[in-house]
Amino acid sequence: EGNCTLSTAICTRDDIMTYLIHTGVENGLAFKIMESVRKGKGLTEDMEKAMREAGVEDWYIESCKRIKYMFPKAHAVAYVMMAFRIAYFKVFYPLAYYAAFFSIRAKAFDYQLMCQGREKLESTMRDYKKRYNELSKKEQDSYNDMKIVQEMYARGFEFMPIDIYVADDIRFQVIDGKIMPSLASIEGMGEKAAQQLYDAAQKGPFLSKEEINERAKIGKGTIEKMSELGILDGMPETNQLSLFDFM
Repeated sequence: EGNCTLSTAICTRDDIMTYLIHTGVENGLAFKIMESVRKGKGLTEDMEKAMREAGVEDWYIESCKRIKYMFPKAHAVAYVMMAFRIAYFKVFYPLAYYAAFFSIRAKAFDYQLMCQGREKLESTMRDYKKRYNELSKKEQDSYNDMKIVQEMYARGFEFMPIDIYVADDIRFQVIDGKIMPSLASIEGMGEKAAQQLYDAAQKGPFLSKEEINERAKIGKGTIEKMSELGILDGMPETNQLSLFDFM
């Protein structure tokens, strides 16, 4: 435990103090050195002198001078445990993992770009990759999200079309072995608008696109986007009946 190498990713500030005490550095000074190193303040001349007198090697001392921040051991252990949990769910409960990831971690998930099948996704990714240095910050975030979606498709999993009466406003859901994206994943649909649409949909079906605009206060541009994506297929423009509706 006391033989910290500083070359490993999980070396912590506690390891430094334990190691220095093990080499013979006085306990109180070992603590001060640990505190200085973990905060990125490096070593004072007295600290360095004490370490050399205790036989601490040059590379170790140099490393202590370069460190900018270090986790406490409990923090490092918590991160490792979390990594194992995430890996477990990704392997054994993949749909739940992807639904949670897209709900919480995806920064620029786009229903139109990512949920229309693997072929369309990878075509867009090739285009983004060619001009990556020219992409906006939003497009770069979207490209990073696409990589996770590509992985999901490669593992044989799929999305299902958004049903405005079933979809959640911001959470992705696992339904019948597929993932239903959130309403907020529709381009132009912010979280507030998604919440309004979700609340309105829970109160009963919409008779027309016009009624969506009136009840959910959703802009016409977003309603047109939903129509373009096939989410509102079969829904008339207004509540007013026309002979053409029966033809």
